[in-house]
Amino acid sequence: MSFGNARLQCPAPQFTTKALIDGAVRPISLSDYLGKYVVLLFYPHDFTFVCPTEITSFSDRVKDFHNTGCNVLACSTDSVLAHKAWTEIPRMKGGLGSKGNIPLLEDKNLKISKAYGVFKERDGVTFSGTFIIDSLGHLRQISIFDLPVGRSVDETLRLVKAFQFADQHGVVCPVDWKPGEGTIKPHPEDKWEYFSNE
Repeated sequence: MSFGNARLQCPAPQFTTKALIDGAVRPISLSDYLGKYVVLLFYPHDFTFVCPTEITSFSDRVKDFHNTGCNVLACSTDSVLAHKAWTEIPRMKGGLGSKGNIPLLEDKNLKISKAYGVFKERDGVTFSGTFIIDSLGHLRQISIFDLPVGRSVDETLRLVKAFQFADQHGVVCPVDWKPGEGTIKPHPEDKWEYFSNE
């Protein structure tokens, strides 16, 4: 499948739309977040099955992202009115159970989901897409899941921290890297400092 206009190391596709933010409908643009990292989540639909488990989990952990200078946004092809109705349904009945802590973006005209290459034409919904956008507005990570499987909040947060650390310190992060662990200097000779300690 194509990723639309989304390309790693390139500016993320810009958008302006309406979003449900703190229970109110407000305009929102990706450019509002320039200078901070953004995790942009696409999910198929409100009132579905895997989606409420993901949105509530990211919402519950949003402070962990904010503490790294990162915002989390979620987007589907639903309207903001559908988002609002979804927040009013208790979690035990498949709803979000509160106004939530992350903006829920409207993409009724499909422009955002098509620009990011996550629109599933046959069913008129989006795949589960996760896009990490850095403080300069460049795409650093793209992952797109098929519908039956949910994504990991911990892994998404780990990736944000790893990209931030790599940018700040000019190093690369090895497999399963977490803050406080060793990194690699990206130079043919200096890399041995890491590997000699393995």
